[in-house]
Amino acid sequence: MCYELRRDAYTVSTDPSLIDLDAVHAFGESFVMKQMGRGFVKVGGAETDPEDVKLVAAAWAEAEAAIRSGQWDLVILDEINYAISYGMLDPAKVVAALQEKPEPVHVILTGRNAHPTIIELADTVTEMKQVKHAYEKGVMAQRGIEY
Repeated sequence: MCYELRRDAYTVSTDPSLIDLDAVHAFGESFVMKQMGRGFVKVGGAETDPEDVKLVAAAWAEAEAAIRSGQWDLVILDEINYAISYGMLDPAKVVAALQEKPEPVHVILTGRNAHPTIIELADTVTEMKQVKHAYEKGVMAQRGIEY
């Protein structure tokens, strides 16, 4: 796999268990990965843990600063769409930062269930659909593949 960065990249992830850090070190100072949050957040039926909401706010503050700084060519907001769809982050804040970002900055938002206002604003939207998964045959999630 070949990676080419024009200048610099910055990514904010909510999952501290990611193994992507091994690859990040190969880029040196031109690639920064900030892992913030506790990883999976339980939703549905139970009230969202206020600590998770605080962590999302802190992660967003870092991400917004990176976007607005103009220092980075690419800012990746890993799984931010989940935080928005779970009501932990106001989509209007994200839309405002995207509308006001410096011209050379590209921003990638990942996660399912992107908010309609973000879809409308985006230049490119991709929706991946599972056709089949090994889990259906009893194969549990594997480190380096699913997480």
